[in-house]
Amino acid sequence: MILVTGATGGIGRKVVRLLRQQEKPVRAFVRLTSHYSELEHRGSEIFIGDLRREKDIQQACRGVEYIISAHGSDSDALSLDYRANIELIDQAKANGVKHFVFISVLGADRGYEDAPVFKAKRAVEKYLEASGVNYTILRPAGLASNLLTLAERFRETGLYLLIGDPKNRTSIVSTDDLAKMVVDSLTVEGARNQTLAVGGPEILLRGDIPQIFGRIFNKEPIVINPPLFALDGLRSALGLFNAQTQKALGTYRTLLASEFFCTKEEIAKLERTFDFKLETLENFVRRYLAV
Repeated sequence: MILVTGATGGIGRKVVRLLRQQEKPVRAFVRLTSHYSELEHRGSEIFIGDLRREKDIQQACRGVEYIISAHGSDSDALSLDYRANIELIDQAKANGVKHFVFISVLGADRGYEDAPVFKAKRAVEKYLEASGVNYTILRPAGLASNLLTLAERFRETGLYLLIGDPKNRTSIVSTDDLAKMVVDSLTVEGARNQTLAVGGPEILLRGDIPQIFGRIFNKEPIVINPPLFALDGLRSALGLFNAQTQKALGTYRTLLASEFFCTKEEIAKLERTFDFKLETLENFVRRYLAV
């Protein structure tokens, strides 16, 4: 049995689909309020619970051989990105789980003090590495699926909002490629006890993305490029009313202010380890938006 947390999320749902296509037994950890009928229809065992509750995690882990942590934090990095994963690792160790796949984030090891998600992910990485459980840690850069809404808006308006430096480099990974790596990590020997940077096959400038959209939709992009300090002003204002949101925006600011890209050597290692060619952002968008 393979436990997948975050099973209704953008990555988790794709992971469950792939596992069920391979006729692997899957236990999908979902919230009562989430949309999980598709997962049930595909033959997954549905476990309804709350990752903030240790008892729910303990119950979900009974009888599982593999754990895939694919959940996000919903602006609650301490409870979900950190505590829930620590409990999952403890249960993996207690139950003799054969392999644990953890989806972290590129740059988790850089010590971003203003980014709660990065700090939580790094702490979990260290805990997993020291746990004695066989693991694979995947550190993805930007996900192509996160850009689909922007691409659809661009198709309608030709507008693209780009906050911060357009010359910052990025490696946008196909979300389908990431899901395949997650699933393959359970069995690929080269991924065992490895921490892998995950990006797409191209090192892009952030300013390249609207140009790619322009090429796809045959439109001249109109780029709106506010400076990063505009976000800082918004954070300061929100901090007067909602400290939690202000902290969450710290992670968002880190993503906008910094470069997150894989080197050519890291990309080559990924393709060598998992034995497939990575998909470009342009191909992903064309495929999903039927262009």
